[in-house]
Amino acid sequence: MKRIPINTLAQHTNETLTIEGFVENIRNLQYVQFLILKDETGKVQITIEKNEENQELTSIVDNLSLESTIRVTGTVFENEKVKLNGREVVPERIVVTSFSEKELPLAIKDKENALRETRLDYRFLDLRREENYLFFKCQTLLEMALREYWIKEGYLEIHSPKISAKAAESGAEVFSLDYFGQKACLSQSPQFYKQMAMSSGFNRVFEIGPAFRAENSHTSYHATEINMADVEISWIQSEEDVMEEEENLLRYALTRLKDTYGEEIKEKFGVEISDVSNPFPRITFEQAKKILKEEFGYIGENKEDFERKEENLLCEYAKEKYHSDFLFVTAYPFSARPFYHMLDEKGLTKSYDLLFKGIEITTGSQRENRIDILEKQVKEKGIALEDLSFYLEFFRYGCPPHGGFAIGIARLMMQIFEMDNIREATFIYRGPTRLNP
Repeated sequence: MKRIPINTLAQHTNETLTIEGFVENIRNLQYVQFLILKDETGKVQITIEKNEENQELTSIVDNLSLESTIRVTGTVFENEKVKLNGREVVPERIVVTSFSEKELPLAIKDKENALRETRLDYRFLDLRREENYLFFKCQTLLEMALREYWIKEGYLEIHSPKISAKAAESGAEVFSLDYFGQKACLSQSPQFYKQMAMSSGFNRVFEIGPAFRAENSHTSYHATEINMADVEISWIQSEEDVMEEEENLLRYALTRLKDTYGEEIKEKFGVEISDVSNPFPRITFEQAKKILKEEFGYIGENKEDFERKEENLLCEYAKEKYHSDFLFVTAYPFSARPFYHMLDEKGLTKSYDLLFKGIEITTGSQRENRIDILEKQVKEKGIALEDLSFYLEFFRYGCPPHGGFAIGIARLMMQIFEMDNIREATFIYRGPTRLNP
């Protein structure tokens, strides 16, 4: 018989069918046995009366352990006495397809009873919790929605190389490797290749792919291997066009997420998907520092960027004043930005960060596309031109005005679901001290 998902059993009342899943609970009473069977779609009670006819079945259950996998062939009955959805399956056959060891390394249903590091060690067990399955269903939908928007708007998808000769950002840490006798590194970003696509006349491109950051950071929002959603668009007038495009993209994706899973997210996580109906507010870096001082009496030590506390306070301000979980901060000083960001008449970058629920999720900008100015900015950053010779070639034969941004998928999901750690928002986390599983 074809395997039937548990969440469709209401459509099969009084039918005999086959279901499969993990054994979540066993109650072995004097006259009856109850199993709770779970699959990726739901749970159901399996009811076995202890009598001569069912001796083989009861013997199987007597030797069964939690989290073993079984195949059950039986009949679906409506039963109002059953607390779990008022439904049960009375089996005629049970096949154990794998046994679990009786002593589990963590309590799957109660995440608070296990240390996070233990749950990461046994991530395959931790992921069996139904809220984790919902979380990654939502991530799948979110990425699909991003692609839907891009395809609708005429973007091309690219796949940039993940082995590079040079770092994409000056001063950033990279994972070095030997490439047939040459020095190479894992790519931190598809930045250079996105810009090459603009020089190629591709006009609008996107990529969802891995990036690698060799930063010895142990914060709750950094990882050494991440997945990024990258965008680059040509023929822009300013960074305002880039911000507008990102805002439209996120509005589309979050609306799709809310319409599809909003109620489940609220039930399982106690979180409301952010209201994105209104425009995202925009303030300059200078205005932001002034707000922090005047509204909160806080002066951060970093004069060229924001500390995490400052990002939190700015998001509090945006929520209170603009009723928005999002906030664009623009016009950062050049000292805090890469060489390829275009400068305005005041010498500030035509760039922005997008803050979301207390943390930066995006850096975007208009890029410098004029070769003479680009070379000048490279030198100002103390980088030798020959070190970027392949990149600078993109701009010697005509390159349209362009800009773009990148969103870390796990960080975005972490903030949507109001999680306290990016480790919870990553299928398999990689950090400075974690290389397994």
